[in-house]
Amino acid sequence: MPLARLDMPKGEMVLHRSLTSGLTWRPGDPAGVFWGVGDRGPNIKPKDAVKHYGLKQLKPLTELDGAKIMPLPGTGPALARFRLDGGRIKPEALFELRYADGTLLGGLPPPAAQGDEDEPVFDLAGAPLSASRAGADSEGIAALPDGRFWIAEEYGPSLLLIDAEGVIERRVVPQGAGTLFAGSPAPVVEALPALARARKHNRGFEALALSADGTVLYAAFQSPLAHPDRAAHDAGDVVRIWALDPLEATVLAEYAYPLEPPGAFARDCAKGRVEHGDVKVSELAALPDGSLLVLERVTLSTHIYRVRPKTPVPPCYLDPDQRPSLEQLGQAGAAAAGVTLLNKALVLSTDHHPEICADLEGMLVLPDGALLLANDSDYGTEGAGTQFWRVDPR
Repeated sequence: MPLARLDMPKGEMVLHRSLTSGLTWRPGDPAGVFWGVGDRGPNIKPKDAVKHYGLKQLKPLTELDGAKIMPLPGTGPALARFRLDGGRIKPEALFELRYADGTLLGGLPPPAAQGDEDEPVFDLAGAPLSASRAGADSEGIAALPDGRFWIAEEYGPSLLLIDAEGVIERRVVPQGAGTLFAGSPAPVVEALPALARARKHNRGFEALALSADGTVLYAAFQSPLAHPDRAAHDAGDVVRIWALDPLEATVLAEYAYPLEPPGAFARDCAKGRVEHGDVKVSELAALPDGSLLVLERVTLSTHIYRVRPKTPVPPCYLDPDQRPSLEQLGQAGAAAAGVTLLNKALVLSTDHHPEICADLEGMLVLPDGALLLANDSDYGTEGAGTQFWRVDPR
């Protein structure tokens, strides 16, 4: 689904829709129909824009932490309906996420409170772009039995409740963050723990899955929180997975997911040094027996693990004043503090299947038990296209 062709000093930037940052089935749909959501819109790191497109004016931004260039800042996320028929996947419909008054959900970050991390974004000329209360970086999706969807987004972080045509009914944000969205075209509810605001910029909610019985909505952060500071994130090796009420999005329980060490991702290590902060969770899928599949990756290497949420983290670790924090404890200190880590069983490593592409973010469990995986094409900013992979069970 083409978006634009932009002339650059070193050639064209050919942009297309990216619709597979998260995937989900929806109860009651015809066989083979599934849904996907794309992220905020076309964006690229300044160093890659300089390297691939010759945009020398962006060179001063290459050392700015977290900076992103947005070639089409007016283009935001979209919901897509797909159909799987044998070996073919067809996009059947696209719905730009929007508010009831017709305002489109943009991809610009919302305002950040003093002390919270924010993400600096710029246009192709290197000029800073303004924050937007109507913006989101959507990454995960889960369908409710009544046909609506929850969308997880990284910026706030927040959760968006939308209908089947992409209309936003409400936005759920961390406690104390409601004023940042004052004037939002949709109702804003402060139902998430305030601790969520401690995410590193662009590392908020990344993955969603509804339990098979529909009673629990699981939401995973992409990375360890920067709690109480960035050092805790940089050295962190535990990601929080929250079990939420599927209607109100309030926290029912919290689980501690242990990340693999950087050296475990062979394809990425072969290309260069991998840091703790490069390892992230990108997708969840719920299984009928109550367990979860967790997609953990760097760039080239993706590992999928099966976990069973049984023993939650003590509630005190949701308190922003708790010291040491869960991130400070890490895997090494968890047992002594009475924190049970999720037990992981490896399902798939793409280190053993180098034919599978990079940047996997979407995951579905097919009726026969096979996995359907999809990459995030980043809207084609670096030349990638959307790819789907079927992994048969053994």
